[in-house]
Amino acid sequence: MAAVAQCVRGALRPRLPLLSVALRTSPRLLCAATQQKNTGQNLEEDQSQSQNEQKVEPSCAEKLLAEEKAKLEEQLKEVTDKYKRALADAENIRQRSQKLVEEAKLYGIQSFCKDLLEVADILEKATESVPKEEIKDDNPHLKSLYEGLVMTEVQIQKVFKKHGLLRLNPVGAKFDPYEHEALFHAPVEGQEPGTIALVSKIGYKLHGRTLRPALVGVVKDA
Repeated sequence: MAAVAQCVRGALRPRLPLLSVALRTSPRLLCAATQQKNTGQNLEEDQSQSQNEQKVEPSCAEKLLAEEKAKLEEQLKEVTDKYKRALADAENIRQRSQKLVEEAKLYGIQSFCKDLLEVADILEKATESVPKEEIKDDNPHLKSLYEGLVMTEVQIQKVFKKHGLLRLNPVGAKFDPYEHEALFHAPVEGQEPGTIALVSKIGYKLHGRTLRPALVGVVKDA
């Protein structure tokens, strides 16, 4: 038995230094492992935090971009509306200006025409004042004068018609307050009330617009 115990002590003696070395180095290994574990946990926490921050940051950026987009769309809508209104106003002004120019071309001569109407009235009265029985070949001077007045009256009416000026001789027509001016109302046998029985002065229209109303006598009920 003593020999066996001695053999065991001899076998363990060479390994004692290794066990002591292992015991001395094991705390360091444990510390290193603990540090690595802690470092790994910290890295994981940092990564998760950065991921959360990345998740938060894009959402804020998207929100800001959406708000900016909404503002820009609203501004674009306002500018588009203003542009359309400006175009409409410009078109209305153009149409009104064109209408004024056309009316100026058509009715710019109405003052001149009114003055010429007096001349036409005088010519008409001159031809009407000549007795028809006096217009004979044995009275050539009066006949030539009368024919000259008639030709002048016909020519001036042609000029009037060329420029859109037309006579209004509404005998027998219905009274129209836009074209006629009633001097009197009187019952006339055989004529319908409201019709024109007498024209005292010829009226005129310039391009469909009454330039001078005809002075008339209107039939009324008896």
